Amino acid sequence: MKFELGRCLLQERLDEHGVTREELSRSLQYKPERLIDYMENKRIMPLKVAISIADTIGCPISELYELQDVR
Repeated sequence: MKFELGRCLLQERLDEHGVTREELSRSLQYKPERLIDYMENKRIMPLKVAISIADTIGCPISELYELQDVR
């Protein structure tokens, strides 16, 4: 099955897990501005970044974006 990425759900996942942007950026040593770019859909997370973020906040990588079924 083929999917396209929809809206970034990072802010929702952070809220669910009680993690702030600042905490995430500090723990992964990413600039907060870069995380904001992902959240505002200005950039798509590279796979390595998505894996690191999902692992750090404790969610499946597939829950970082809305996935839209493409047929």
